[in-house]
Amino acid sequence: MLPRIGLPITAPVTVYWDEHHIPYIKAETDDDLATALGLVHAHLRLGQLEMMRRLSQGRLAEMIGPLGVEVDRLMRTLDIGRAVPAIARDLPEETRRWLEAFVRGLNHHIAAAEALPREFRLFALQREPWSLADLLTLGRLVSVDVNWIVWLRLLGLRTDPGWPLLWRRLVCHEIFSPDAAGSTQPVLTRGISSAVGAAPRSGSNSFVVSPARAASGAPLIASDPHLALFLPNPWIIAGMKSPSYHAVGLMVPGLPFVALGRNPWLAWGGTSLHAASSDLVAVSADGQAGIRERDVVIAVRWGRRRKIRIRETSWGPVVTDIPWLRSGSDVLALRWIGHQPSDEMTAMLRVNRARNWAEFQQALGGFAVPGQRMLYADPAGHIGRLMAAHLPHRRGAAPPDLVTEAGATDGWNIKITGNQLPSCLDPPEGFIASANERPAGTDMLIGHHFSPPDRKQRLDQLLSAEGGLSVEAAAKIQRDVHWTAALHQRDLLLAWLAAVPGRRSAREESLIAELRGWDGAYGADSRGALAFELLSCHLARRLVDHRRREAYAASWAMRGLIWDDVRSAAAEDRDRALIPAVRGAAKAMAHRAVWGTLHRLRLGHPLALMPLVGRAYAVADLPAAGSSETLLKTAHPLSDGRHASRYGSSARHISDLAHPDRNYFALLGGQDGWLNSTTFADQLALWLRGDYVAMPLTPEAVAATFPHRTVLAP
Repeated sequence: MLPRIGLPITAPVTVYWDEHHIPYIKAETDDDLATALGLVHAHLRLGQLEMMRRLSQGRLAEMIGPLGVEVDRLMRTLDIGRAVPAIARDLPEETRRWLEAFVRGLNHHIAAAEALPREFRLFALQREPWSLADLLTLGRLVSVDVNWIVWLRLLGLRTDPGWPLLWRRLVCHEIFSPDAAGSTQPVLTRGISSAVGAAPRSGSNSFVVSPARAASGAPLIASDPHLALFLPNPWIIAGMKSPSYHAVGLMVPGLPFVALGRNPWLAWGGTSLHAASSDLVAVSADGQAGIRERDVVIAVRWGRRRKIRIRETSWGPVVTDIPWLRSGSDVLALRWIGHQPSDEMTAMLRVNRARNWAEFQQALGGFAVPGQRMLYADPAGHIGRLMAAHLPHRRGAAPPDLVTEAGATDGWNIKITGNQLPSCLDPPEGFIASANERPAGTDMLIGHHFSPPDRKQRLDQLLSAEGGLSVEAAAKIQRDVHWTAALHQRDLLLAWLAAVPGRRSAREESLIAELRGWDGAYGADSRGALAFELLSCHLARRLVDHRRREAYAASWAMRGLIWDDVRSAAAEDRDRALIPAVRGAAKAMAHRAVWGTLHRLRLGHPLALMPLVGRAYAVADLPAAGSSETLLKTAHPLSDGRHASRYGSSARHISDLAHPDRNYFALLGGQDGWLNSTTFADQLALWLRGDYVAMPLTPEAVAATFPHRTVLAP
């Protein structure tokens, strides 16, 4: 199925494959490597790529009909590709050659492949060649601001009388902390975060340890990105070698660089920085006089074309023209760093070729969006961390509102880069952990919404333990399902229950007994985790207003915010709510055997969400371990019913820098994007066991262990 003859290359290229359909491409020139990469990406994920391309350009209605019109309206208004012409014009020649060669490989596959993925038939797609602009726009799609979807869910609340207080809680809120277990006063911890607008949610864990803390005597690095849980997986595992490039790692389908991985000289991982790279600007009456208008036409499958009018200001597009984004009578414009030219492609290609900390830092100085916290390790024993982002030069506290005034520059007149933000090299602790927490050590306003500190604190605890960290121990950390804060919450629940008089049924006593004996681990077979979640859910419903719970659900700290409301409720109100909450939780517990009975891992193509025909595109419905705040992240709402995690750990990477071939990866699902192929979901069993696929870096090890090979000919 892979076109092998007549490629736009200058010499034969060898592609080695393992049994999981993972490629390692060896080419004699850089151009030929980039072309082969494009061919292989199309071979594995063409259906996924075409869906992503059309989404990035606001062409979803061409595929799915009228249901896609409002999404297209949103994407055309956001205009994520606005800076693409300027980016393309200013590309360094070496980057342009690489990207154009990658596009040639994509297009050769599209033109020459005899069979096309099922998505072409389902969505009536045509063989349409890619351009450099298409590739750069796709890069902007995966770079959207993590704040956007928070705004989408909060705009409608700005007219509520309690909005100012709610906003302050969301950007700098009081949540339960283990340190407050014996206190009646809220403890201030800052950190919530959000989802990503048009792209999946973005989170992740990453850690690196120094030689003194590693079993092998060399640094060890591990990352597990958190994204939407659908198939095909949002990552591709691949390796490559040419005169300038030699790397293995995780790649985003359609983007020609290794995002997380290693080369012979260093390894890198990272997490989302949750950077505040956007503002919503209130356009004054005077400012509205300068609004520009343009019309665009949306093609609609099975329907008539739709013409929509888009208004733009000097700050950016008017987003409140979209009906479901209106906020009272305000006219709001989006100001985004990503609407300005920046060159992430060059930055990441230079990371792929970097040989030391200085080159790594220099490369990422050009990385603007989406903001990342990047971790580093090298075989010489150095470990480090830096921030890769371009941001407005803002200092101090979070803004007083979701919306800023049009007259305020808010630091946008001066841009800062990652080189001006804190970094560290070889910290005395001997390890670095990152889990989307609020950055320390700077008075710069990096962002508004961060994850609670729970995952970061758990990583610190595990990495501080005595004894050298092995690959096996790192893998165990990536599967950790313990949530320390839940035990403190459990203890308060038990104390409150003990203070409430009255007889309880045997079923209620059983629930309390399970709660008392729980160890804080969210194993799929845990009855204690189930009891805790059911009681938390029923108590929250009785003490926290539904509209407020919806606002909290926009954040990454929903559970902490809800718990703080429960904990700070009047004692008599809480006592009154506990009785029916225990009764309701005990009733639900009787029908739910263990946590995994309620909490499910449902995997399938996005079409699996469709009514009637969706079952044909579902792959698995399994008991799930983990929770929203555990290292093995399987995010979920507060619920007493069966539910699926749609966001969480999606891939894993571990590299032991003691040897170039000690690299291990796993995808939740599989490598191939073709529905029902043998490698569409073959790594699922491996993932559930906690196993990994070995991905050697040296060509000799690849040739010895990858049993299949394809020779691509000019």
